[in-house]
Amino acid sequence: MKWQWLMFSKHLQELNFERLGEVVAEMGFDGVDLTVRGGGHIEPENAKNQLPIAVKTLQKFNLSLTMITTNFTDAGEPFAGEVFSVAAECGVKFIKLGYWRYRDFGSLRQMVEVAKKSLEGITKLAERYSVCAVVHTHSGNFLTASPFVLSELLNGFDPQSVAAYVDAGHIFVEGGLMGWQQGMEALAGKIRVVACKDFAWVKEGEKWNAKVVPIGEGIVRWREFFSCLRSMGFDGPISVHSEYAGWTTEQVIAQTRKDLPLLKRFASESDNSG
Repeated sequence: MKWQWLMFSKHLQELNFERLGEVVAEMGFDGVDLTVRGGGHIEPENAKNQLPIAVKTLQKFNLSLTMITTNFTDAGEPFAGEVFSVAAECGVKFIKLGYWRYRDFGSLRQMVEVAKKSLEGITKLAERYSVCAVVHTHSGNFLTASPFVLSELLNGFDPQSVAAYVDAGHIFVEGGLMGWQQGMEALAGKIRVVACKDFAWVKEGEKWNAKVVPIGEGIVRWREFFSCLRSMGFDGPISVHSEYAGWTTEQVIAQTRKDLPLLKRFASESDNSG
């Protein structure tokens, strides 16, 4: 099973499309997961004009634009329909949505219902344009911190139109021993996209914080993670998130040159089919 490896453009946003394509291709990726959101590579209001340019530029480097990352959580938001439309015209298959915040104990059930209602509208957009909207697992005070909550949220939706976007780092932060694996099993059949980043727990003063660290230096058990993906027949794109906060673009690129081959090695070592 050959997976498609994408570079998430969040921490390469000072690069124009030409330089982005050059760097990402040189690192050995198959494509780009491009930010189309406020402060991203493309502002939503500019997507109609700029997304086709991005696609053509990346194609010069034999890179696909399989996926874009947005902040939309409702089909009625400004430019949501336009972004879905132009993305489909450009051959984009997956559109990452934004987040619903979880704050107060006792609000979970209500929040799930609110998010479900929003996803009904998103589903209509996705079906109209034959794309798949994906909901990301994000640790912390987010509704989708728990893969079990995400599974419930996605119940009743066609995974061809709305699906799970499982982030290895975030599910290990929230379910470090075996909760991550049980969570993936709960999402079986709903996972269309995967993200890769690694975390370590670091004590700063009196508080423990989860910090992004280079691949292989954190809590993610990569071979086990990839093995679970293989066992469930996952065949979607894998977005590599080099979210090294405070690093220069050059430092991010240098580290990603090490991260990607390591991820590919872990993925290969998890393949017991041969």
